[in-house]
Amino acid sequence: MIAYVTRRLIHTVFVVLAISIVIFFSIRLTGDPVTVMFSAGEPTKEAIADLTAKLGLDKPIWVQYGIFLKGLFTLDFGESFRSGAPVTALIFERLWATLALALGGIVVAVAIAFPVGIISAVKRGTPVDFFGRIFSLIGISFPNFWLGIMLILIFAVTLQWLPASGFDGFSSLILPSITLGMILSGILARLVRSSMLEVLNQQYIATAKSKGISDWAVIIKHAFRNALLPTVTFLGLQFGSLLGGTVIVEQVFAWPGIGRLIIDAINQRDYPVIQGGVIFLAIIMVVVNLIVDLSYSLIDPRIKVGRGGR
Repeated sequence: MIAYVTRRLIHTVFVVLAISIVIFFSIRLTGDPVTVMFSAGEPTKEAIADLTAKLGLDKPIWVQYGIFLKGLFTLDFGESFRSGAPVTALIFERLWATLALALGGIVVAVAIAFPVGIISAVKRGTPVDFFGRIFSLIGISFPNFWLGIMLILIFAVTLQWLPASGFDGFSSLILPSITLGMILSGILARLVRSSMLEVLNQQYIATAKSKGISDWAVIIKHAFRNALLPTVTFLGLQFGSLLGGTVIVEQVFAWPGIGRLIIDAINQRDYPVIQGGVIFLAIIMVVVNLIVDLSYSLIDPRIKVGRGGR
């Protein structure tokens, strides 16, 4: 176990390094931030040179990368070109809003998809299963920006039950969480149904029923637990993706998350914020993947991490 975790941590370091190289050099293809900052006027060459030196952009590219790499291991991503604020502070300022939104979306998706997927699998071929699959298809097909706008029109504008935008308490979290969770629940329900169908056909399920165990006890204690492995993997990956992939929902609900921070930085060519934000999200993704892998042995004791090529 310790050897496996050590290997994964070393692998994580190389992955983060590779991502840092790609991000650092790719964003410099988008243009000169100094030019963007002076876009409203006609600066002199001296003013451009002074600002370039102040931002450290006059140094060789490998020196700039070395400075960035040093800051990466100390979580010091420099200062924003625009505001002058520390990038790390900007990220952590937005992190809690992003975490709340991602967790809210996951909770809504699980609350909807698990019952739908389980019942649909148990009632396979019945009208209940048909409506469950239709629900999944509708959930997958909904554009999240359209669903978000509809929820705002109904619950914020017409009924005035919930706030339409911003991050101010639990009530402001409900609509964006439902928007994210509804889309995710469609995919998750299909995955739960497929996993359950595969497990329900196993011999040990028939054996458990023959011992007089109630049907729902067999379904929940035996079938569902063994069907959780692909679901846990999916949820882990989706949680990591939601942390940086909620940009559209954040825009619709004016949600002050990391995704929106990165988009604003891209529009302004604010290199330190882009680099810091993307690398931070990449680190979270890698950590989530590691946690998902380690959780397998807790869900199914028959699985031993670090063996069998894992």
